[in-house]
Amino acid sequence: MTLPGFPHAMPLEGLIGGLLIGLAAAIMLLGLGRIAGVSGMTARATGIADSGAPRNLAIAFVVGLPLGALLVTLATGGVETQFPASNGTLIIAGLLVGIGTRLGSGCTSGHGVCGMSRLSPRSIVATATFMASGFATVAAMRLLGFIG
Repeated sequence: MTLPGFPHAMPLEGLIGGLLIGLAAAIMLLGLGRIAGVSGMTARATGIADSGAPRNLAIAFVVGLPLGALLVTLATGGVETQFPASNGTLIIAGLLVGIGTRLGSGCTSGHGVCGMSRLSPRSIVATATFMASGFATVAAMRLLGFIG
């Protein structure tokens, strides 16, 4: 299935992925009373944060992310990816995102998926800020000719 203007979009796969993310977040919240935010779990797993989920749970969560991707790759043959930026640019971008998640008390998964579903005012503001920043970045990159 192709979408007009988005020839490489995979809407069915995106829907299934979104449902699985929502299901995982619901299981974490309802079953364990924990928010499934990747930055918080990573901070707890690496020892950066002293509070939050039990460390063993956080480690299992963080290790499960790439293992889940590996299982999907083995089951489906993988997804073709392209990163137009250099490795240095990706590393700098990753560090900036990490700093932003600490400043914003969470990342898009924690605020956007878990916080928004709980109608958390802080998460609504954070998610609106993430989205506005993304829109502004794309607009600026288009104006500067970095993307078409």
